[in-house]
Amino acid sequence: MKSPQEVWSTIKGLFVPFPGAVGVVMYVIEALFFAVIVYMVLRTLWENNARRFIFVYLILLAVAAVITLFAKPINATAFIVFFLILSLFFLFLFNVELKRSIWNTGKHKPATASSAAAMRSASSVTARADEYIGAIVKAVQNLSKNDIGALIVLSNGNLPKAIIESGVTLNARISSQLIEGIFIPKAPLHDGAMVIFGDVIEAAGCFLPLTQKDFPKEYGTRHRAGIGVTEVADVSTIIVSEETGIVSFVKRGEITRFVDSEGLKRFLKEYYWKEFNGEGKKQ
Repeated sequence: MKSPQEVWSTIKGLFVPFPGAVGVVMYVIEALFFAVIVYMVLRTLWENNARRFIFVYLILLAVAAVITLFAKPINATAFIVFFLILSLFFLFLFNVELKRSIWNTGKHKPATASSAAAMRSASSVTARADEYIGAIVKAVQNLSKNDIGALIVLSNGNLPKAIIESGVTLNARISSQLIEGIFIPKAPLHDGAMVIFGDVIEAAGCFLPLTQKDFPKEYGTRHRAGIGVTEVADVSTIIVSEETGIVSFVKRGEITRFVDSEGLKRFLKEYYWKEFNGEGKKQ
């Protein structure tokens, strides 16, 4: 274990030595450099709903700092290299989102799940829950009867922005006519996923990540996307098969098939009950 003098030397080793007043300025610049990198990583993770990685990132940095300060074989250079590699790794995971964020700085951004949540009234959502559930069930039943494929994501406002922005932002009131109209074959948005957030159809035509697990051949791209998004985000999905009209729902990567109207109502009531509890309300 290092002595207090060695610990202090390790801390000073994080900064390039410069004499006099120039050295003080350089120390400040280098400290700001480290702070900016940490801020960029934390902001990128926060904005892309990867908040559990924030804890991982900070814990790894803290552990590395402790080891660097008190383990004799480790010096400041090793910590700097580890810090840069770790930070660049997390930034690389979201490089597309990071570039979009940089280019969109100062520009007007369309309403997303967060702004929609702030705008809507929780009590209004609760009062009209049955209306929304009825509209969704009616639309899904009609799509199923006509063998029209559909993929609906029930979001909690935690989908990555890249998914929302891959489609067309609607922020429209839920109605069976609008849901059915979007999924009509050859309609511009019918191949993508619809995202419902509380009392609004937030977006449509969205592209979702596909699951990498092995599933039967009858599970096409729509099913694999409906499963895949529940593996990367805390959301649920409703799927209507284009080939068979079979209705399924997915939670946490687990698919339930051959869902009837009553089963779908129970599934939707569970979703809206959670949504209201998040607002401090009850159904």
